[in-house]
Amino acid sequence: VSMPLDVARYRGCKLRFTGEAKAGGATKPPAAGRGVKDMFHVQSKSLGPSWTNENNVFGTFDWRTLEFVVAIPSDAEDGVLSLGLQDSAGTVWFDDLRVTVLKPARPPRPQPPANPPPAFKGHDLPRLRGVMSPTAFREEDIRVLGREWNANVIRWQIVRNWGKSGTERDLAEYGRWIDAKLEELDAVLDSCQRHGVKVVIDIHSPPGGRYANNDMAMFFEKPYQDYFVALWERMARRFKGHPAVWGYDLVNEPTQTKPSPDGVADYLGTQVLAAQAIRKIDPATPIFITSDQWGSAGGFRDLDPVPVSNVVYQVHFYSPHEYTHQGVNGEWKPVAYPGTIAGTAWNEAQIRAALQPVREFQLAYNAHIYVGEFSAARWAPGAADYLRDCIAVFEDYGWDWTYHAYREWDGWSLEHVGAPNAGRRADTPTDRFELLRSWFKKNERP
Repeated sequence: VSMPLDVARYRGCKLRFTGEAKAGGATKPPAAGRGVKDMFHVQSKSLGPSWTNENNVFGTFDWRTLEFVVAIPSDAEDGVLSLGLQDSAGTVWFDDLRVTVLKPARPPRPQPPANPPPAFKGHDLPRLRGVMSPTAFREEDIRVLGREWNANVIRWQIVRNWGKSGTERDLAEYGRWIDAKLEELDAVLDSCQRHGVKVVIDIHSPPGGRYANNDMAMFFEKPYQDYFVALWERMARRFKGHPAVWGYDLVNEPTQTKPSPDGVADYLGTQVLAAQAIRKIDPATPIFITSDQWGSAGGFRDLDPVPVSNVVYQVHFYSPHEYTHQGVNGEWKPVAYPGTIAGTAWNEAQIRAALQPVREFQLAYNAHIYVGEFSAARWAPGAADYLRDCIAVFEDYGWDWTYHAYREWDGWSLEHVGAPNAGRRADTPTDRFELLRSWFKKNERP
């Protein structure tokens, strides 16, 4: 069943979708986002299409509430609520469907100041250009990155298989894991200092992990939120003043599709709590604040500046997702760039349009922007062209950036070639590597 919703009157709003559902024998689908579907689709001129629903709904169950929140783009068109089953067999019933304005459209951004002072960056270099880290420390990787590639920044991910093992919910076990990762980080920072590479410390796997719908538990359960704040206090005491540290990246790709309960801060409030706690210990080191919706450009539409000093705002860019992640999580059907992707013509101009919410935020508040992640699967046709156009926009806007990723998974590797599940080290430098190296050569050392 498909029901259109006139989104023109809700542009810029956050809408809350709720509905009751029960199912009989709905088979498990091949992907988390399929199965029982109470889903809203919206089309945006700048961002392209998006689909939102509650994930991992299947099986046999009595009436239960399905719920999610959608931020409606300011140029949204063609909203449709869809009900049914996708890649799943069985029966599902729906009732009591409701759409509520959770948050009205924000007022227009203030006009940029006429002659703003230089924005706070937390470094005195013309630009920081580098990579997302491997998942384990190797001295040789840092040496190659700094001495041979001439990258001058790395976003070091403190990561595990979040949500899959369930151990993020066991705080005692999580504490033992984080202890080992912080010891490793000591070695990372010393190595980066030796080889002229600044470090962004990234908590990639926060306490509590993610729910099945990808929401972070710490936005809904106070024990995890309290642990998160205390963890950053501990890290600020440990790493304050280390010359290799560029800044503290509080949380990777925050995601919240439902309102927080009373007494628990939401995705932005959680970051503010951690940032304010850090500032009591470390008044100077930059703190990175990240937008909702996986740190996306669209999340900047609803973002307000935070009442914390020395802040840099972070965005991740994987748009259009149908291009950048083709073949990453399933069958590979080649999609070329530049070209029409999911009904939108994608080129450098469209990349600028997709990043416009970030640019508006930057200018309105004289904020510095850091692109913590961007990439395209190495087998994506035209990947070098896509990366070239992304970097051209970042450079034009004065943003620092780190490519995802360096010696982590070969699907993102600059040093590998081949189709999905058939990667091999390239015999000669890839066009993607040559492109990134051409920018790294422009770097000045810390």
